[in-house]
Amino acid sequence: MPKLASSTIEYSSGRLSQKVLKQLYTGMLRPRLIEEKMLILLRQGKISKWFSGIGQEAISVGCTLALDKDEVIFPMHRNLGVFTTREIPLLNLFCQWQGKLPGFTKGRDRSFHFGAMDYNIVGMISHLGPQLSLAAGVGLSHLLNKEKRVSLAFTGEGGTSQGEFHEALNVASVWNLPTIFVIENNGYGLSTPSSDQYNCENLADKGIGYGIESYQIDGNNILEVYKTISKVAKDLHKKPRPVLIECMTFRMRGHEEASGTKYVPQDLMDEWGKRDPLVNFEKYLLDERIINENDILEYRKEIKEEINSALAEAEKIPSRAADLELEKRDLFKEHTYNEYAISKESKDLRMIDAISEGLDQAMGKHSDLILMGQDIAEYGGVFKITDGFVEKYGKDRVRNTPLCESAILGVGVGLSIKGMRSMVEMQFADFVTCGFNQIVNNAAKLHYRWGHAVNMVVRMPCGGGVGAGPFHSQTNEAWFTHTPGLKVVYPSNPHDAKGLLLASFEDPNPVLFFEHKGMYRNISASVPSNYYTVEIGQASVVNEGNAATIITYGMGVQWAMDFVKTKNQDIEVIDLRSLAPIDYDAISNSVKKTNKVLILHEDSLVGGIGGEISAYISEHLFEYLDGPVLRCASLDTPVPFAKELEKEYLASFRLEDQIEKLLSY
Repeated sequence: MPKLASSTIEYSSGRLSQKVLKQLYTGMLRPRLIEEKMLILLRQGKISKWFSGIGQEAISVGCTLALDKDEVIFPMHRNLGVFTTREIPLLNLFCQWQGKLPGFTKGRDRSFHFGAMDYNIVGMISHLGPQLSLAAGVGLSHLLNKEKRVSLAFTGEGGTSQGEFHEALNVASVWNLPTIFVIENNGYGLSTPSSDQYNCENLADKGIGYGIESYQIDGNNILEVYKTISKVAKDLHKKPRPVLIECMTFRMRGHEEASGTKYVPQDLMDEWGKRDPLVNFEKYLLDERIINENDILEYRKEIKEEINSALAEAEKIPSRAADLELEKRDLFKEHTYNEYAISKESKDLRMIDAISEGLDQAMGKHSDLILMGQDIAEYGGVFKITDGFVEKYGKDRVRNTPLCESAILGVGVGLSIKGMRSMVEMQFADFVTCGFNQIVNNAAKLHYRWGHAVNMVVRMPCGGGVGAGPFHSQTNEAWFTHTPGLKVVYPSNPHDAKGLLLASFEDPNPVLFFEHKGMYRNISASVPSNYYTVEIGQASVVNEGNAATIITYGMGVQWAMDFVKTKNQDIEVIDLRSLAPIDYDAISNSVKKTNKVLILHEDSLVGGIGGEISAYISEHLFEYLDGPVLRCASLDTPVPFAKELEKEYLASFRLEDQIEKLLSY
C-alpha cells in the first residue's frame, strides 16, 4: 500500500508567486468538477465508461504545469488534469467520450486513448506499458536534435510489472534520454493490491538497477509535485538523462466505475480521504489568504459554466454515423507515389548488396532517418548489411540497441511522433515476437485512431532452407498481413529489394520489409546504381504463360521460375512483391487469361496468405476457373533443423506434384 506519512499535507510554497499558486489550484479544480459531471452523465447513460482520477489531480496538474507547453506528455486513464491543463477544448473532449465525430478519434477509440499533437499529448493504449517506450523515442529526438526539452510518461504501479517498463527504462538509461518516468502509485491494479504486484519496498528503488536517478514524493502534495518536476526538467535540459519519480497517492474510486471499491478496506479509504489534494490545498490557500471564499465560488461558477456550455454544444452534435469510405481512407496517411527515373548505369549485385546500397542511399537522402538494431553499428549487423555505416553516418544515426525489441520499436514510433523516420532491424524475423504489441497495436493503429502516421520501416530477415532451426527460419508475414494499418513487402530479387526498400522509406506509413536470408548471397541481378523506387502494391509478371498461373513471392518466385525453366512449362508466374496491399488486378488479369491457378508460399499452409488469395479468387473469379484453386505451402509444423527434415518441410518439396495435379484438370 502507498505509505501514509501523515494524514495531513505539509505545504511549502517557497518563492512561488500567487499567480502560480492560484493556477495550481484552479488546475486541480477544473478536472475535479469535470469528473463530478461525468459521473452524473455515466449514470444517465450519456457516456459508456469512466476511469476516475479523483484524488490524484495533483500529479497530473503539477507535472503538466511544470513542463514547457511544447514538451510531450504521455498520460493514462486518470490524467484528465493533463488534458485540461494543456487547455484542450472541452467540446472535443466531451465528443471524444461520447464517440462523436469532433472527438479526437472520430468515435474509433474511447476515453483518453488518443493523441493531440497540437497540445503535445499522446494518450495510451490499454496495454499500459508501451507509451513508456514512445516517450523514450521522443526523448531520443530531443537528444539528436540538441533540443533543451524533456518528454514525460505516466504509468501506474501495476504497469511497472510489465516488461515494457524494464525495456523502456533500460534503453533510456543506456542512451541517456531526457525522459521523466512518473509512477502513480495508487495502491491497486484494479483489485490487486501493490503487495501482489511487486516485492520491493519502494518502486523508486527500481531506478538503481538501471543506473537511473530516482525520487519518491508525495503525489497528493501539488507543491511537491510541481517543484520536483520543475527542478528535474530544468536539470535535464542542461544534462540529458532519464529520471524515475514515484508519486505516492491513492485511488479513491474503482478501477473504473463498474468495479466499485468493496475490495478496499474502509479505514484505508477514510485515511486517504483526509489527504484529498484539492481540499487540502484549498484550505492552505485560504489560511495563507491567497484566495478567499468568494474566489472559490467564482472559480467554481466559471468552470461549471464552461462545462455546461461545452456539454450543451456537444449535445447538439449527432451520434457518429458509419462512413465506410472514411474508415478505410483513414487507415493510412495519404501518400502519393513518387517514381524516380532509373539510371542507365547499373551493376550486378547480390540481394544483400542491393539492400545495403538502398539503405545507404536512403540515409543519404533522408537526414532524419535513424537506424536501430542489435549489433548494426561497428559490427555491421550479423549479415553485414550496415558494415561501414557508422564511419559514414555516425553513432547517433546508426545505433546499436540493447536486447529490447519492444522498446526499440516503441522508440521508432516515438521518433515518428516528432516527425522523424526510423528503421528497426529485427536481427531475425523470428525475434519480432518480443515486439509484437508495438507493431500491431501501436504502429498499425495510430493513424486510424487519431491521425498520426508512423514513419517506420521494420526489416525482417526471414526464411528457411539454411538449416537454422525453428527460431531463425520462420517466414511470418501472415502475422502482419492480417493486421490493418501495416504495409508488408517481400521482394524476390535484388532489383526489387532495393527499389521496394527505398519506396518504404518514402512512404509515411509503417512498412514491414521481409528479406529472405537464403537469397542474400545466392541471387544476383543487374541493379540500377541511382536512387529509385518500386511502387508498393504493384505485382510483377516475371514469366508469361497460358497453361496456368503461379502466384507467389519471395523465395517462392525462385522456386517457381526454376521449375518453369527446368520443365519448360507454359506457366505464368506472378510475383506479388507486396502482400499488404495486394495487387488484385494483376491476379485477376492472369487468372482470366490462364484459368488455372496455384498459390505458392514458404509459410505454413494453415493461416497463410494463400488462403486469403484463394478466397478472393473463388469469390470474384470463379467463372473463369477450369479447376480448383490449389495451394502449395510448407508443413504445419515448426521449421526443423536437420537438412532432410527441412527439405521435406518446405513448400518446394511439393511444388511439382501440385502443378501436375493442377494441369491435369
